[in-house]
Amino acid sequence: MNGIIRILVVDDDPNISQLIQLYLTREGYEVETSDRGDKALEKFKSNPPNLILLDLMLPGMDGMMVCREVRKLSNIPIIMLTAKDDTFDKVLGLELGADDYMVKPFEMKELIARIKAVLRRYQNTGDTASRELSFPGLTVNISSYTCIYRGKQIDMPPKEIELLYFLSNHPNIVFTREQLLEQVWGYDFFGDSRTVDVHIKRLREKLTDCESLGWQLRTVWSVGYKFEVK
Repeated sequence: MNGIIRILVVDDDPNISQLIQLYLTREGYEVETSDRGDKALEKFKSNPPNLILLDLMLPGMDGMMVCREVRKLSNIPIIMLTAKDDTFDKVLGLELGADDYMVKPFEMKELIARIKAVLRRYQNTGDTASRELSFPGLTVNISSYTCIYRGKQIDMPPKEIELLYFLSNHPNIVFTREQLLEQVWGYDFFGDSRTVDVHIKRLREKLTDCESLGWQLRTVWSVGYKFEVK
């Protein structure tokens, strides 16, 4: 990722927005702010940033809806900001395609560390992203972030595609939830192992009856998951 990195901060609390902008500017980032979800989406469409810090509770359009709309157009990193220390909100945000989340109040040093970690993972994905994996009825392309299943393109958030790509790139190898968090979400991810369970569940819902094609996402009880090829 070359040149100046632009970050869009979306939060309706001006004190938080100004504080984040101050610290990120000191770090060398170019920062734009928005206090409404709908306005933030307009800014994203007119001049896409390199990363979005997105509050959950917003006027005009909430953070979940903004995340969903952004993911229809781009796989740029999104870090959710929320005052709710609630697992459901965290998991839902990750399901919609957020890369990480932070619960307010948070330390600015931790926020900056997470921004750097997410940007690093995003850049590394781009460096290795000319690969495509194919199995009967399934094609996963990590470059275009597309999944073709039984001849149809399946709508998937980036993390679902990255998880599917990683597992299918290591067929018949069992990975623990912690290993998958480390490999797919990155060493600096601060979530818990239930994140993996949710993403596997969503993948299975979209890749129905895959066993008949000779492969499947299999749970290995008390261990983790594997992409099993018969």
